[in-house]
Amino acid sequence: MAEKALDQLEKLRKRLDEINLEILELLSERGRIAQEIGKIKEKAGINRFDPVRERKMLDVLAEKNKGPFDNKTIQHIFKEIFKAHLELQEDDSRKALLVSRKRQKEDTVLKIKDVQIGGGDPVLIAGPCSVESYEQVKAVALNHKRQGLKLLRGGAFKPRTSPYDFQGLGIEGLKILRQIADEFDLVVISEIVKPEDIELATQYVDVIQIGARNMQNFELLKAAGSVDHPILLKRGLSATIQEFMYAAEYIMSRGNTKVMLCERGIRTFEKATRNTLDISAIPLLKQETHLPVLADVTHATGRLDLLLPTAKAALAAGADGVMVEVHPDPAVALSDANQQMNLGQFNDFYAELKASGLLSRQSKVSVS
Repeated sequence: MAEKALDQLEKLRKRLDEINLEILELLSERGRIAQEIGKIKEKAGINRFDPVRERKMLDVLAEKNKGPFDNKTIQHIFKEIFKAHLELQEDDSRKALLVSRKRQKEDTVLKIKDVQIGGGDPVLIAGPCSVESYEQVKAVALNHKRQGLKLLRGGAFKPRTSPYDFQGLGIEGLKILRQIADEFDLVVISEIVKPEDIELATQYVDVIQIGARNMQNFELLKAAGSVDHPILLKRGLSATIQEFMYAAEYIMSRGNTKVMLCERGIRTFEKATRNTLDISAIPLLKQETHLPVLADVTHATGRLDLLLPTAKAALAAGADGVMVEVHPDPAVALSDANQQMNLGQFNDFYAELKASGLLSRQSKVSVS
């Protein structure tokens, strides 16, 4: 009796194995069809996810279900199948993205004057939050020269949360940055907020920054893509990695391949820091894209006591550089006074960062 039961069990298991392979073959066929549908939808500009279509399929399955599974179970199983095949379509899309590592295996390395960004030599970008005067920026530039640094940031246009806060010097600020760059042989970076100012900015700054609040300003991204000029794109306050990558894709799809990404912290429920630095975004972006990835630890934390450890963490995670804010006299700064280092604090910060070995290779290319 036991032998007969075992024989029957073996036959049933064999049939299950056969069914498993039949299901696998059907799932694979369904997956190939789903990929073809995804390509057609992409060409036609149709959204991949169609909730009306999914509801119709689930209703038909419930209507045709003869058990032993109840309708809830059947619909749950097929929703997972639908989800998996939708992700197949998205994977195809990621393969096609210009920013994707699947499109380009080797790292993009940007050469700006004698500075190299990407390719293994981390850089340090530093400067005041806002350009306030020639004398203010000159003081920072002089310190950069003494320290052997090459990358200077400064805000000429400042999108602020409050309409009553200092909005920057505008074009006058860009002119100051250009004058300082020429006098001290520096690479200058500044944010542009309007599409119509992109072309003008190429005359004054070496790298155009698109800030967090403008990451999904699509007209600005398109304008940035229309010029052959380096772009530093910051992650939006609440943007997902995928949204960040698509923002970069907007720029590259217009022909500008000189793009670098900057993680600057995202908005969470935490109040101990200005934002929450997403360290995991750095290695993830390095894996998913071929673009240089930087970290702005000043805006991520908003705290002087956290700048050094978070900068070390970012570099250890694979960042191609870090960005910080420094001001000759932060107490009188017109914006973000509490989060900017003075020159002495900055020099100590830089010395400790170099001592950690995380910036030890900079001397090979004489960049900061």
